[in-house]
Amino acid sequence: MSGFRFLARRLAQGVLILWMVSSATFILMHLAPGGPSMLADPKLGPVERAAIEARLGLDLPLPAQYVAWHRNLLKGDLGQSYLYQTPAGSTVLARVPNTLLLAGSALLVSVLLAVPLGIRAGLRPGRPFDRLMEFVSVGALSLPTFWYGIVLIMIFAAMGHLLPAGGTATPGLEGSMVDRIRHLILPVAVLSLPIAGELFRYVRSGIEAMAHAPHIPAARAKGLTEGAITRRHLLRNALLPLVTVIGLQAPMLVGGAAITETVFSWPGMGRLGVEAALGRDYPVVMATTLAVAAAVVAGNVVLDLLYRWIDPRVRIE
Repeated sequence: MSGFRFLARRLAQGVLILWMVSSATFILMHLAPGGPSMLADPKLGPVERAAIEARLGLDLPLPAQYVAWHRNLLKGDLGQSYLYQTPAGSTVLARVPNTLLLAGSALLVSVLLAVPLGIRAGLRPGRPFDRLMEFVSVGALSLPTFWYGIVLIMIFAAMGHLLPAGGTATPGLEGSMVDRIRHLILPVAVLSLPIAGELFRYVRSGIEAMAHAPHIPAARAKGLTEGAITRRHLLRNALLPLVTVIGLQAPMLVGGAAITETVFSWPGMGRLGVEAALGRDYPVVMATTLAVAAAVVAGNVVLDLLYRWIDPRVRIE
C-alpha cells in the first residue's frame, strides 16, 4: 500500500511540476522581445503583422492566451507549429527517437567507461593511474561541448575524412546499421565525455570509501577473493550514489544534446527546440519543454524505485 501511496504522491507532484514549468516557459516566452509576426518578413507593415498575430491568436491578452493554451492542453491539443505547419505534439514526437538513441548511447558509453576506471582508481588511490584519471576527468568536465565537437569534426571529418561530420545517415545508405553507427560516433563521444568524467569521480569516491569499511577485512578473512569482494560489497554499496548521479544526468543529457545535435546537425528534439526558440515557434517550444519536463519527472520516479531495489533499507512511503 505504501508503494501505491508513493506513486500517487509522485504523480501529483509531477503534475504540479509540469504545470509550473509550462507556466514559467509560457510567460517568459511571450515576454521575450520579437515574435512570429516580426520573423515572418522584416518588410511587413504593422497591418500585416497585426493580421498574422490575429490569425495565430497572439492578439489576445496574455492571460487569455494562457487559459486557452491550458484548455487545449487538457484536450491533448498542443497547437500547430508556426514553422512546420504540423501539429506541435507530433512534430516533437517525431524527433524523440533520434534524441533517445543519441542520449542513450552516450549514457551507456559513459557508464561502460566510468565504472571500471572508477573501480580501478578507487582500489588504488594515490597511484599514477588514479592521478592520471583525475586529471582526465577534470579536463572532460571543463571542455566546452561546442568547442570539443568542432575540434572532432575538423580532425576526423574535415581533415581525416574518417567519419561523417553530421546528420544521421549517408544519402543512399539510410537503412545501413554500420552507417548509422558511424554517424553516432562523434556526437556520442562529445556528449558522453563530461558524463563519464562526472560518473568516474563518484564511482572512485564510493569505492575508496567502501574499501575502508569494517566489513571488508571480515570478508577477506572468510576467504573471499578480491573480485568477489568488489562485486558483492564494494560495487553494490557504491551503486546508490552512482544511480543518483545517473538520474540527475537526465536534464544535463537533454541540455547537452541540444548543443551536440546543433553542432552535428542531428535531427533530434534538442535541435528542434533550438530552431523553435530562434523562430519563435511557441507551440513547439511549449511541446518540447513539456516533453523534457515529463522525462525528468519520470526519470526521478524510476530513480526512487531503483533506490528501493538496490538498498531495501530505503523506505518509500
